[in-house]
Amino acid sequence: MANAMLHQSVGTLQLLGNSGTHCEIRNNSVKLIPKGFKVEVGVSKRGIYSSGEGKLGVIRASASQTSVVDPVLAPSNNGIHESRTKSNEVALILIRHGESLWNEKNLFTGCVDVPLTKKGVEEAIEAGRRISNIPVDMIYTSALIRAQMTAMLAMTQHRRKKVSIIMHNESEQAKAWSQIYSEETIKQSVPVITAWQLNERMYGGLQGLNKQETAERFGKEKVHEWRRSYDIPPPNGESLEMCAQRAVAYFKDNIEPQLQSGKNVMIAAHGNSLRSIIMYLDKLTSQEVISLELSTGIPMLYIFKEENFIRRGSPVAPTETGVYAYTRGLAQYRQKLDEMLN
Repeated sequence: MANAMLHQSVGTLQLLGNSGTHCEIRNNSVKLIPKGFKVEVGVSKRGIYSSGEGKLGVIRASASQTSVVDPVLAPSNNGIHESRTKSNEVALILIRHGESLWNEKNLFTGCVDVPLTKKGVEEAIEAGRRISNIPVDMIYTSALIRAQMTAMLAMTQHRRKKVSIIMHNESEQAKAWSQIYSEETIKQSVPVITAWQLNERMYGGLQGLNKQETAERFGKEKVHEWRRSYDIPPPNGESLEMCAQRAVAYFKDNIEPQLQSGKNVMIAAHGNSLRSIIMYLDKLTSQEVISLELSTGIPMLYIFKEENFIRRGSPVAPTETGVYAYTRGLAQYRQKLDEMLN
């Protein structure tokens, strides 16, 4: 049963007699112990590590979980390879959440946890259609429900039909109660990691206030300064610079290593946390980033290759291929999907 999970992994297996099976996959090391076995996954770069154990071969997921290789991404029988190890490129998808109830009411939202409107739900589903042919191995969202709803709804449209599962690592009990005991189910799942560091910037004393009324009260210039300057925060809130410090640090420490290990990643977050990450990806200045506008529910695609981030566009054109300017690897992935699902 344990060996079946690793059947499509790219690497080497070493039999260790009664002690179990050892598998090395690129920089990863996996040891399987037959009886009440334990699975340990470690990625050497930046000390990423996760583990799981249980009588039935449970795998406990964490923010650094290494998932089973997707058969669509594995080498084909005819020798034509489009695996990530050969193409050395992975996808990074960024999506700002769909319209929230407070977006609709023109209120400052910040870190207040409000859900999507009906329009926001539709935007999330449409975003999912637009990325339905792009591989997704891991999802990162903020701790706020509007970003989580966007990610989960978008993935319902993906042609691989994998189920997005939010990882609960907030306590040992949460980890234990959310364990999955089926290897086949794990193969058909996408881990969703939530992180407060990806939250919208905290608007302090403006949260819950009407934007128009606030401009009338404090003056349009002052409110514009709070909203659009780089380093001036609203009263008791965060500036974009402060938001960028936490969001970019989290991206570097947690998400970028996953891309380097060959994972295709989707991030569903917020206008300011995503602007911060894009500032890092595109090497924007503080003056350039303050004029950057992100629409709700519109995916942006980057290719990570040879330690560089290459923007491939966002879906503003009527056709998917015209929008994303597919790389050869993405085109092959879509072809494999067509072959597998038709």
